[in-house]
Amino acid sequence: MKNLFFVIAFLLAIESQSQTQPFPANKVYGNGLMAVPRSSQDAQTNYDVWKNNFVESCSNGRYRVKFDNSSETVSEGIAYGMLLSAYKADKLLFDGLWLYYKDNVNANKVMNWKISGCSGTIGYNGATDAELDAAFALIVADYQWASTGTINYKSEATALISAIKNYEIEANTYVLKPGDQFGGSQITNPSYFSPAYYRAFGVYTNDAVFWNQVAAKAYTVINNNLTQNNAVGGLVSDWCQASGAYSSQAGNYANAGKLYTYDAARTPWRIAVDYLWYGNADAKTYSKKSSDFVRVNLGGSANIKDGYNQNGTVSGQWHNATFVGAFACAAMAGENQNHLDASYTDLKNLNEPNNYFHQTLKTLYSFLLTGNFYLPINATLSNDTFDIEKSTVTLYPNPSADRITVNAPGQSTISIISSSGSVIHQQKTISELTEINLANQSRGVYFVKISNENFKSITKKVILK
Repeated sequence: MKNLFFVIAFLLAIESQSQTQPFPANKVYGNGLMAVPRSSQDAQTNYDVWKNNFVESCSNGRYRVKFDNSSETVSEGIAYGMLLSAYKADKLLFDGLWLYYKDNVNANKVMNWKISGCSGTIGYNGATDAELDAAFALIVADYQWASTGTINYKSEATALISAIKNYEIEANTYVLKPGDQFGGSQITNPSYFSPAYYRAFGVYTNDAVFWNQVAAKAYTVINNNLTQNNAVGGLVSDWCQASGAYSSQAGNYANAGKLYTYDAARTPWRIAVDYLWYGNADAKTYSKKSSDFVRVNLGGSANIKDGYNQNGTVSGQWHNATFVGAFACAAMAGENQNHLDASYTDLKNLNEPNNYFHQTLKTLYSFLLTGNFYLPINATLSNDTFDIEKSTVTLYPNPSADRITVNAPGQSTISIISSSGSVIHQQKTISELTEINLANQSRGVYFVKISNENFKSITKKVILK
């Protein structure tokens, strides 16, 4: 009996740490090109370098990401780390980063943007790019580990998305504010725009109308900025007004925010995601402009520098991963395989392991380029509709060798969905108990979506072993 107890405890411990999608995922996106020389080992190597050089343990299970000044941490770095650790299925690190984030929030429940070491605020209030990345990382965590453990990732994601909506989107205009305490139509940052996340937020919180408006506004602002300033390719300015004009409020930023430099450099990466995941036409147009600028105007990735005037003339002098990798991501929508392959190799060969920004972004870019920065299934299926506490929906056995029984209200629709998002089986229930034979399906993780006639639904995970 004692041995049986330890076996059960061991199995429960394994289950508590198991993940839906182990690394590497090696996904092939539904849109765009994939680099021929891509290798998830490159992403693994970049992750290991990033983690070894920039992650530091605090007390009580907290972790922080070291900034340029290694005694400091910024919210952006915590959120980048959450994205990486969620996709890497590194639960211990993910949980520690999120706890650190929560330890350092302001009254609006968004993280103060700069912290001294493991505690002590030195830069107050939120930076919206951090909130966006952290919220989406929580959605990935909910997909990876479900929300039945110590941290309820789903409720945390929903709460943070709500805070972004309430405090970091300008009321009535849908313009993304760069922080919870400033900005909007008079000053915004195009490299914070994350339209792919917005679409996922809309599905995840059943608020698609609102978030699709935020996504549409992002492209309006970007196109305004390119048109207003006669920009070449996708060279948006670091900061601008919603009208596209330069902002008088950007005086304290480098070059008054008028150039394509370090604040703007992430834009091609963020917009490419919207094309790869959703096939968005605006994302495709912007990404191809960005890719063609490098391929045609510059003569290839090897000639990229770290800054440009919007007319395409060079203002920077360094060739680094922050700029090279973002343009490489854009090349996934650029329709030129040779250019994408060369861009991938250029990024791979850059070696800046001790630079916080370059190494962190190189790792994020490499995750996208290798198919390891993907849209999780829980962000494609609405999952907040039935009142779960009041419903009687269950399924068993789970894991199962071949058959599952679904206990759900009569006249429900049961859909079985593969981890890639394909509906492999669908039927109406005629009683509360419905047996479904999955013996002909491959082993792995599936999702069971139960919907009623009012289109309300819940989604549960089942494992075929």
